Amino acid sequence: MLKNVSKLDFQSNVDVINTGRPTPELKDAEELYIQQAVVLIEDAVQYRSINHRVDALSLRLYRWYYSRICQWSLGLTIAVVLLLAFVERPSSLSISSDPRHRIQPWEPPCGFTESMEMICLLVFSLDLAVKGYLIGWEEFRKSKWLIGYTVVISFSVMDWVLSISMACDERFRVRRLVRPFFLLQNSSRMKKTLKCIKRTLPEIASVILLLTLHLFLFTMIGMLLFAKSDDPKKNGEWKLYFRDLPSSLTSLLVLLTTANNPDVMIPAYSVNRGYSIFFIIFSLIGTYCLMNLLTAIIYNQFRGYLVMSVQTSIIRRRLGIRAAFQVLSCQGAQQATEERVPVDLVMKVMSRVQMKNYYREAITKEVHNYADVGYMDRGEFRKIFDELDKDCIKEHPPLPEYNSPVLQKLQAVFSHHFLMIFGNAVALANVLCICTVLVLNADKPTSERNNYIIEIINLCFILYYLFEVCVKIFAFGWKGYLSYRNNIFDCFLTILLLVLQITIFCTFKLPYSQWDPSSVGAYSLWEMVRLINMLIVFRFLRIIPDIKLMALVASTLLDLVKNLRAYAGILMVVYYVYAVFGIWLFEGVIKPPPEMSGISNTSMENITSNFSMQCGTYEQLEYWPNNFDDFAAAIILLYNVMIVNNWQAFLEVYSRHTTGWSKIYFVCWWLTSSVMWVNLFVAVILENFIYKWDRSHSCSVTEVERIRYETSVQFMFREQIKEPTEEELLCQLNQHPHLHLHW
Repeated sequence: MLKNVSKLDFQSNVDVINTGRPTPELKDAEELYIQQAVVLIEDAVQYRSINHRVDALSLRLYRWYYSRICQWSLGLTIAVVLLLAFVERPSSLSISSDPRHRIQPWEPPCGFTESMEMICLLVFSLDLAVKGYLIGWEEFRKSKWLIGYTVVISFSVMDWVLSISMACDERFRVRRLVRPFFLLQNSSRMKKTLKCIKRTLPEIASVILLLTLHLFLFTMIGMLLFAKSDDPKKNGEWKLYFRDLPSSLTSLLVLLTTANNPDVMIPAYSVNRGYSIFFIIFSLIGTYCLMNLLTAIIYNQFRGYLVMSVQTSIIRRRLGIRAAFQVLSCQGAQQATEERVPVDLVMKVMSRVQMKNYYREAITKEVHNYADVGYMDRGEFRKIFDELDKDCIKEHPPLPEYNSPVLQKLQAVFSHHFLMIFGNAVALANVLCICTVLVLNADKPTSERNNYIIEIINLCFILYYLFEVCVKIFAFGWKGYLSYRNNIFDCFLTILLLVLQITIFCTFKLPYSQWDPSSVGAYSLWEMVRLINMLIVFRFLRIIPDIKLMALVASTLLDLVKNLRAYAGILMVVYYVYAVFGIWLFEGVIKPPPEMSGISNTSMENITSNFSMQCGTYEQLEYWPNNFDDFAAAIILLYNVMIVNNWQAFLEVYSRHTTGWSKIYFVCWWLTSSVMWVNLFVAVILENFIYKWDRSHSCSVTEVERIRYETSVQFMFREQIKEPTEEELLCQLNQHPHLHLHW
């Protein structure tokens, strides 16, 4: 709003008095107020900053930019530019990544991926221009992310021009390395999470430094204990693990992750059992003390910084609501005496705000409570938006009413909790029958198995499942039945099982037990029965909502999908960057010997003796598909290293084929993924589960499902969040670069 808005209000009210009806200027001003209030409330709902332009044209552009279709288009563009790495050279478009029998992948012609990338860069440039216009030049200069956005787009365009000038034959596409920035820049959650991680790094670095000191200390002791002796029989430990400083450090670093335990101590332990004390003390201090201490520090520090991030989000919400009230209260002469907002104006604004329906209904219901008064003051206006801090609690529809006493009794029986218990017992019996048949037929080939028996057993159980679905629909009604997620899951699988059962009858003419052909059409009877068995086993998951602790754990896992999107996005960025670096450093360095080309995994024993493999090495373990020859293979290799199972094989083979310094790459990845990110993941799981456990400790089984609808990061830290004062809100509103309010 402009600073002379009070003059406009005064003159407009004079015109109304003289003419008896609102002037066009007054209508335009009122419409602008309403648009501003709508956008400010939408900013509050989405925790967005309100520091943007508020004139009519800018508000329309702003709402278009944050519309669903625009944001989905931007997200699709980011996905396309990131997925180009799977198609660009070296292409990942092959069935196998094993170089022994990998066919030549399809390589896109020059200009194919480049044209798609340029379209994406044009979209990003438009996105940058819109953001820059909406916040203004002064705010743009203060935003490091937008300045970085500008630099990344400019650098990508220059590197793109270089690629075109070289006919797409350049070895390094440096712009690949900065593509994940587009994902980070577009997510406020990722920015906040990244900021929290950055502030946690000093505490993590102190523990890693202590861990490094522990590693070097025991490396020196190990080299002294297992020095080369004159007796060759006692040099096994020295030869395999402590030959020099790099190999000693690597051996103990891998032992820190327990990946080479007990292999690393067997040569020394076979000579003298007392040597086991060295390895046990190292593992107790490093693995069980320092590594778990690192988890505790990350949990404690990151939790504190996450609370600060949530505090910032809450301030943004309160600020948007306060600004919306101030805008609406400036619509007449009443602001000179008392700040009030007409109820009908609030209803008009709420009808335009884009938000979830249950939020709108809850807020509208609260507004109706003030209909008799006609106005709302500042405190009442803020209070109605407290509904935004409450997530939806699902209410189940009432049971249908039947007039017949017989139907009422049947309804009472079929809606009773014991029917659910009996249904779970039947599902368990079905799974046990399948398990028994699988155990009895474990050694038989599929052609010799009596599929007729298990098919008849499954038919009986499926008929009961269908009966259970029907009686539940009768007892609860369609709406009541579908209001339970486990019922939807159960009904879908039951219908799918019934369709498969009918398909088997039509195809194989069962129950004629003497005719069981190996194959009819596209699928054999065994394949059809196997699919049904898998669905039945999967259906057994229906018991989860009926057991309190199991339901609590399951709901925690479901909430992780919602609350860990930012963490997963950052991990995706880290994977992307390390995969690009890995391709640059190690593409094509590992090649199988010529005599192994075309050899399958089942014929390794026929390899000629001129190629010997040491036990436990990359070659002996047949890790050939794990390489950096394309982007998809690099992602899988990095995942295998993050799991740290046998990761010493990758350390050894790449240091052997390149240089010992290659171990730095893998150790950095281990620190980033397995030490840093996995511990952050554990920290969030702990916080989420502890919050739910405390809330559900006195709840029944049916109430655990309701808690799932209330869990969010803001709810988890509600007790630690401090509400901003009126003075703090007014101070920030006065500093708004575009919204100039009069008080």
